[in-house]
Amino acid sequence: MTDFLTTPQGRRIAYNYTDGALPAVVFLGGFKSDMEGTKAIHLEDWAKAQGRAFLRFDYSGHGVSEGDFEDGAIGDWFEDACAALSLLEGPAVLVGSSMGGWISLLVAREMPEKVARLVTIAAAPDFTEDSMWNGFSAAQKAELESNGKVALPSEYGDPYIITKRLIEEGRNRLVLRSPLALPFPVRFLQGTADADVDQSVAIRLLDHAQGDDVRLTLVKGADHRFSTPECLSLISYSVTKVLSRV
Repeated sequence: MTDFLTTPQGRRIAYNYTDGALPAVVFLGGFKSDMEGTKAIHLEDWAKAQGRAFLRFDYSGHGVSEGDFEDGAIGDWFEDACAALSLLEGPAVLVGSSMGGWISLLVAREMPEKVARLVTIAAAPDFTEDSMWNGFSAAQKAELESNGKVALPSEYGDPYIITKRLIEEGRNRLVLRSPLALPFPVRFLQGTADADVDQSVAIRLLDHAQGDDVRLTLVKGADHRFSTPECLSLISYSVTKVLSRV
């Protein structure tokens, strides 16, 4: 059943919570995705079978949450994640997909007491700067400056409307430019055929992260969706493994 909460910033976001054993597993979705995606539902089914508490939610402007996607930025969606986590007792196991990987790293940096374990899937830290802004042509940068937005083609449907605020606000949320302590079991998962997040990003994140139990698994031929039966099994296996770590 979908419920709603109002964040401290006044945004009304949707979530689904399944009660069970703690620590809860929390799925953080990607850019312009929602909590009804294949990975989120797979993990929910797995958690139910394990008797494990599970939370999935939609950022503002995503899915059935209120708000306009174009009004949002990384910091807003990070705040939404923090509000969702406030529903839970104690720290959680975060599973962050793509942009959700970046947001989960922000939670780990800003609210380490809320993170017991971490699994990321094609994590996209700092993508507004390193992928979008640095990949824009001079014409696109000029259009962003003059119009406040620019459209980027997407393989997943309508073009992405990238706003000037998304780019500028994202610069306050970068995690690969300063120390990033991850003092708990961490598993990074990455496909080698990912056309949206290159495997070099995963290797950079592995090199940058500070922790005693941090591992990267590369899956040959897996794309950004990371949703084949084998990839889905690897996600739930990785959650099982980090939960078993002392």
